[in-house]
Amino acid sequence: MNIDEVIQKYITSGRRRRMLLLTSMEWMLVAGGVMITSLTLPSIVDDLAGTVGSQNMMASSVFAGMLLGALFSGAISDRFGRKWTNLVLLLIAGFSTGLTGASNSMRVFSLGRFISGFGYGGLLPVVNAYLTEFSSIRIRGLYLALLESSWAIGSILIGGFTMLTLESLGWQWSYYLLAFFSIPLIFVSFLLPESPKYEFMKKGKSALEKILSTSIDEEVEMHQRQKQPILGLFRNGLARRTIMIWISWFSVSFVYYGIYTWAPKIFMSKGLTPVSSLWYTFFMLIMQLPGYLAAALLIERFGRRPSLTFFFAGMAVSSIVMAFVSSSSLLLFASVLISLFVLGAWGMVYAYTPELYPTEMRGLGNGTSGAMARSAGIIAPYFTSTLMGATGSVFVVMIFMAALSTFAAIVVFRMGVETRQVIIE
Repeated sequence: MNIDEVIQKYITSGRRRRMLLLTSMEWMLVAGGVMITSLTLPSIVDDLAGTVGSQNMMASSVFAGMLLGALFSGAISDRFGRKWTNLVLLLIAGFSTGLTGASNSMRVFSLGRFISGFGYGGLLPVVNAYLTEFSSIRIRGLYLALLESSWAIGSILIGGFTMLTLESLGWQWSYYLLAFFSIPLIFVSFLLPESPKYEFMKKGKSALEKILSTSIDEEVEMHQRQKQPILGLFRNGLARRTIMIWISWFSVSFVYYGIYTWAPKIFMSKGLTPVSSLWYTFFMLIMQLPGYLAAALLIERFGRRPSLTFFFAGMAVSSIVMAFVSSSSLLLFASVLISLFVLGAWGMVYAYTPELYPTEMRGLGNGTSGAMARSAGIIAPYFTSTLMGATGSVFVVMIFMAALSTFAAIVVFRMGVETRQVIIE
């Protein structure tokens, strides 16, 4: 019996659901910590002042931190385990987010965002691998898509709080709220067991039985654990998978952060008032949820490769629509389309990535894929701000987003492999 079959047989559905709930709450924390910039940025700029360059640095600093976090956390969790890496990253993210709210200058704010970004960026691949290794083959894709859908819930909750308190309490309290929310998550995470698949790989069957609190009569296949360099992602038939998923992560992240970070500015360039632009941005956050739910429904019905291709194609079409619309009603329609397809694609890549790699490579595969996303997250806000400043409109930005999405759709269609109902090593 292999380890996936053991997990499917011995981990109860109730335990899986509890794991999904906790990891989803962590995902909400990360979503709130990242997306809060979109709604608070105008107020922070007014409050702390600064040049256009410092504003761009402030917008991108969290993604620079996320890049480092994503790059290192995968390898660290493969070395020290999912549980303890997860706990340390939660501490970093929560503490530094609280300090960010107390910032009195753009430089201090950017530093706080960079450190919190390290925690947030590191949490994403670790939490993803954590849940993957508790999930059975039958529901793995669904659970990972549901995990990713909690990003929308976290964005909506912090967005709603910010819209209700921004004028009366100021932007700082949105950051304080996130810090407070991390405290119970830290305590609960301390009580969690290690991933059964990781523990088996590291210590063998006796450690697995201890985590599962039961005796396993069957022989369990042993994975030979050995250090895996990053070049291992391009060996043993993994090269095409790695190239495909890296391009997918970079593309969906570039479109997402290129649009969402400067969404109020984009809407104002289309003729909306500052207040209306904030509400349109909040509405885009709300419409993320249907995109994730669509991904959760399609991923097991039609498979990973065709579904991800569909969402990337939809991103291309909706970006073109956004480029050409002028009326407020059509602008709202275009923003809904973008939210549906971009967040659907994001949910797909999160579910797809861990299924492309064996256990000993999964943390590294998730981490480096996340690094592609964070690289795009650093570049995209600068790209959008600079190009809009040079052209005075969002047209060229959206046409570029459409071209990038089309390229990603072609890459997934030509290079993707189907992993639905496939046993992962």
